[in-house]
Amino acid sequence: MRLGLSVLLLSLTRSCWCVPQQQTCHPGDEFLGKCSNNVAGDTPTCTELNLGYCNDMEYSSTIFPNILGHQSRLDAESGAEYLLLSVIHGLLNGECSPEIRLLGCSVLASPCKDGKMIKPCRSTCDALRKDCAHAFESIDMAWPYFLDCDRFFASDQEGCVDPLAGLKARQELDMSSHSHDEPSTIIQFIYTSNTQMYSLLKRTAAKCSQISHVYSIGRSTEGRDLLVIEFSKNPGQHELLEPEIKLVANMHGNEVLGRQLLVYMAQYLCSEYLLGNQRIQTIINTTRIHILASMNPDGYELAASEVEDNNDPELSNQEGHLLNGWTNGRTNAQNLDLNRNFPDLTSIFYRNRRSSHYRIDHIPIPDAYWFGKVAPETYAVMKWIRSLPFVQSASLHGGDMVLKQLARTYADAHDTMSNNDTERCGANFYRTRGIINGALWYSFAGGMSDFNYLHTNCLEITVELGCDKFPSEAELYPEWKRNKEALLSFMESVHRGIKGVVTDLDGNRIKGATISVRGIKKDVTTAEDGDYWRLLNPGTHILTTTAKGYSRVSKRVYLPHNLNKAGRVDFLLEKVPIEPDIDDYLFPTVDTWERFDPYNQFERFGEPDVREGGIERQQKPWWWNYFSQSGISPPNWLLRSV
Repeated sequence: MRLGLSVLLLSLTRSCWCVPQQQTCHPGDEFLGKCSNNVAGDTPTCTELNLGYCNDMEYSSTIFPNILGHQSRLDAESGAEYLLLSVIHGLLNGECSPEIRLLGCSVLASPCKDGKMIKPCRSTCDALRKDCAHAFESIDMAWPYFLDCDRFFASDQEGCVDPLAGLKARQELDMSSHSHDEPSTIIQFIYTSNTQMYSLLKRTAAKCSQISHVYSIGRSTEGRDLLVIEFSKNPGQHELLEPEIKLVANMHGNEVLGRQLLVYMAQYLCSEYLLGNQRIQTIINTTRIHILASMNPDGYELAASEVEDNNDPELSNQEGHLLNGWTNGRTNAQNLDLNRNFPDLTSIFYRNRRSSHYRIDHIPIPDAYWFGKVAPETYAVMKWIRSLPFVQSASLHGGDMVLKQLARTYADAHDTMSNNDTERCGANFYRTRGIINGALWYSFAGGMSDFNYLHTNCLEITVELGCDKFPSEAELYPEWKRNKEALLSFMESVHRGIKGVVTDLDGNRIKGATISVRGIKKDVTTAEDGDYWRLLNPGTHILTTTAKGYSRVSKRVYLPHNLNKAGRVDFLLEKVPIEPDIDDYLFPTVDTWERFDPYNQFERFGEPDVREGGIERQQKPWWWNYFSQSGISPPNWLLRSV
């Protein structure tokens, strides 16, 4: 009985420095002099640095109590802060590591000299927080309290230590050792998981925040972000007369080369812009570029796991990376082929193309389409395509190399795509130098390229990058070299033809005006600000602009062969009385272009998860188990919602 009481008293004595009865010290307050929990009255003294995950610091002695109030090495090792540093590499998938760990160690075990603590530098903390905030956001984790730059760090004037100085010196030495034959922009040519891809894109956008930002257009079936990174001189907004272009990859989850190429391209655009590459600066300053590296992240997860299994030497009947089953991960998590899931506008086009009473461009989505099974990925991309005035697009696939002028631009700039001697995947396109009309190759309904062309202004090509759907990592850098110039040339090709603004006599810009070209059945319409873009080959063209309630205006335009940018052709329309159109009565239609998801099929995807009483259920993130099962009090300070 007395022994039990002694144990209880000892336990209370040990815990009182954490939760004193008179005054509660928040982490770090004791060392800052705001309160005192130091029961024993220990005097801070220098001691040997012997903290397992911090023993690679550039110094060998530290001090206790530390900034956070830990009285000893044992106290520091028993806290959630130290546990976080031990698992942070795995939690962040290698992002911001070892920088975060080294910064955290400089707080838990600050260097000591002449019996005094030297605090880490605030400038180092500020820079790292800016660079790594995206990595914590990607796993829904708050920035750790003990890395509060204003609270636990010091300025250069106060005499601080940079815990990353040694690491930075080694990185600079590594970069200087690269040969001139290697890319000036350092890219790690490896495969990235979905989490790594999100983190890398967010980090890239943070690095080039003046010309880039990331945004999500929706979520996949299993809840993964469909994350887009944008490059523009004014990211986040449409600039008058600036053409918009999109690059999309990984529509089929097991076709992964395009996904990696677009991740590399995002890094390349950012880095080369900062390095002063004039060509890249011109592209970004004159074009708004949107990159969706993965349209099917769920399918990628399945395909990547299949490749990992096939590479296991203990498994038999290995297919290896070359085949990857050809189907595993192709569809989304609902087993839907996303390139067959868009509205079948092609059938409507062929059915009505001979009738003068029906348009063959900007075909509306039939209401009947919404009664079918529409994938959330398809829904998100359709909404995205309708929301921005895209001029042209490329969809990167894996398979035979196929794609008139846009395809030619890509194929001719590619190292092998237009090679007449190359026979690929059982098909030979030497007569067409690597391009083909997709309908002549094989046709299908519900494709994304047809949706772009028949529903919007956007012209999209499908780029088949090669037979190997999941090439080995050793092939990623050679594929980057083969495709980089083709991708850049494709971006530049949007600046040809004509562009302009349609206004009325009062200077008001007219949205939805139609610009047609004699001899070409495809019309384009003006965007929200009344501007338009029309891709045209050199030659003489007759242009006509019309809008409901306005006069019709035609112009003759000559585009020389040496024109290296889009010509400016504006139109001024005069208001006229609107006369009843007999076609509106003879050919009524229920489906209109504006009707998108008229039955609110996808509202349920955005509904919050609520409990009884209307209180939203708060789910703990997946990483919470690292702490809840460790025997320590789970750190609520890592929850973003707290």
